[in-house]
Amino acid sequence: MVDDCKGKDRVEALRREIHRHNYQYYALDNPTIRDDEYDQLMRELLQIEEKYPELVTADSPTQRVGGVVQKGFTSVPHRVPMLSLSNAFDEGDLREFDRRVHNNLPGEEVSYVVELKIDGLAISLWYEKGMFVRGATRGDGEMGEDITVNLRTVKAIPLRLTEEVPFIEVRGEAYMPKDSFLRLNEAREEAGEQLFANPRNAAAGSLRQLDPRITASRNLSVFMYAIGFLAGNNPGSHDKGLAWLRELGFRVNPEHKVCQDIQEVIAYCQQWQAKRFDLPYAIDGMVIKVSSLEQQERLGATLKSPRWAIAYKFPAEQAVSTIKDIILRVGRTGVVTPTALLEPVQLAGTIVSKATLHNEDIILQKDIRIGDKALVQKAGDIIPEIVQVYPEQRTGQEIPFTIPTTCPECDAPVVRVEGEAAHRCTNENCPAKSREGIIHFVSRGAMDIVGLGEGIINQLIRSNLVKDPADLYDLQYEELIRLERMGARSSQKLLDALAASKNNSLSQLLFGLGIRHVGERAAKILAQHFGSLAAIRKAQVEDLTNIPEIGPRIAESLVEYFNKPENQTLIERLAKAGVNMQEQLVQPAPGEQTLAGKTFVVTGTLQGFSRQDAQQAIEKLGGKVSGSVSKKTDYVVVGENPGSKHEKALQLGVTVLDEEGFIALLES
Repeated sequence: MVDDCKGKDRVEALRREIHRHNYQYYALDNPTIRDDEYDQLMRELLQIEEKYPELVTADSPTQRVGGVVQKGFTSVPHRVPMLSLSNAFDEGDLREFDRRVHNNLPGEEVSYVVELKIDGLAISLWYEKGMFVRGATRGDGEMGEDITVNLRTVKAIPLRLTEEVPFIEVRGEAYMPKDSFLRLNEAREEAGEQLFANPRNAAAGSLRQLDPRITASRNLSVFMYAIGFLAGNNPGSHDKGLAWLRELGFRVNPEHKVCQDIQEVIAYCQQWQAKRFDLPYAIDGMVIKVSSLEQQERLGATLKSPRWAIAYKFPAEQAVSTIKDIILRVGRTGVVTPTALLEPVQLAGTIVSKATLHNEDIILQKDIRIGDKALVQKAGDIIPEIVQVYPEQRTGQEIPFTIPTTCPECDAPVVRVEGEAAHRCTNENCPAKSREGIIHFVSRGAMDIVGLGEGIINQLIRSNLVKDPADLYDLQYEELIRLERMGARSSQKLLDALAASKNNSLSQLLFGLGIRHVGERAAKILAQHFGSLAAIRKAQVEDLTNIPEIGPRIAESLVEYFNKPENQTLIERLAKAGVNMQEQLVQPAPGEQTLAGKTFVVTGTLQGFSRQDAQQAIEKLGGKVSGSVSKKTDYVVVGENPGSKHEKALQLGVTVLDEEGFIALLES
């Protein structure tokens, strides 16, 4: 034990001083101490803590790097979903975004905050009473991976805030500076290790190390760009929020600007597009957000992205190659997609040998021919595509291409549905559809069956062992071990993975079925709403469209899918194999279901709740939240600027609660 107060007082003084210098260096970019002086403070603190280990605290600057190697990362939920942003690729897209915003906010003044889009890995940081308690990746937007031990090693992340905020979740981007990336790859090359393709991949790989000491050695940094959740009053606007985050000790990129109209936004984007490569870190675009948080709340979000923000992607890197051939691939919904085979070319950090051609309209519009010289780029810096060909360089040997009238896999007729650009195979039993459907079924986000890659699936189909997803659960050890590259160990591991997948959530199964227009988020919404696949199968279009975020296109696709006899048979076989058909709903204790059977609609801006928080509070007590007011609605909760839903509630005689009344109902 410490025999006097001197050691304790000195430790606290050292921590305060080191935290202050960290704030000056990382948050303000204004160091007030030399590196050797800072190192001396750290050494003194370490010496005292080694002498008096009972004085060590979780927020001490000495406790950033742990020595324990992790076994893996656990999944953790995001209190508010981390949605992805929709993209703009040119000035026209930005003007269209501005038009949509103003159409939804008629007559209102709108200002935008424009920020650099850091090319890194999205992260979420949680603080309780000013202390860093948890850090996670974005994951699928609703669930991320807990990487707290690794994020603690990033010196730009404060372990203690300058204010004791009761609870705050902050979002940002972890990245690797360009010089750190070059040094890392030089070291890996000398060691004979595989090189990272780009700084983004290096940052992502570094944060997923099981040994936090490796993460600590990678010199990562962060820029925080948003408040995900805050217990208490919000700052009112995004730009004020950024300023407050900086005051709290977070590293906020100083290169952001409040713009009063879309023309000013475009000019600022063009300014940074011209000097993007001058920065010490990689950026791949700009992010434009409506500044007013109240306007953000009213604009809301789609299934995948907020309506109040957009990412402007800089034009991609480009290279010239030769189109060697055009091949066709049949997808799980029967779409026949042409792909160009290219002479391999280096592009944006990777070797590119293929480029999607999307559909026949694109081929005809760009006059793409086999043998052409072509300008290739990565759309969104991810997917290779052909920008244009060079007709003036043709030799006369180039071959025009059209989509054939029969399927390349099964010879069934290929048709183009009116109103669509895609050609589709008409054979419901096309082997390519089956193959792609199985590949999707086992993929990450769906049933996530580890060890069942495309090569193994192709072998299983060729061996007549598998024709659809249900056949996977009939596979035997003796059948698997006869396949190429499948030994005793890998065969057993695959069987174990298949067995484990039977306990997956209903939302994973629903997404894995590959129903047109039903993505991961729609699958989760449906599973949570209905609770079982049997209930979803019985639902009609009207039932489905009454669910918030489920539109007619999704509803009609679901009803069409479940009405087909072959799909009904598939589901029955999956159920017989033991695949879970129920969603594991979180049920409150019986005594807490005070709102069971009650339907709510929330409208307007609440002071103490975000829309998501209000919904969670209602559902926790057994209630349901709807997106529209009807005679079946029990309560309408109104905040500021409630709009037409409030008026309809009054017309129908539905009980209306203000925020105070809503809180009283929750507490009762």
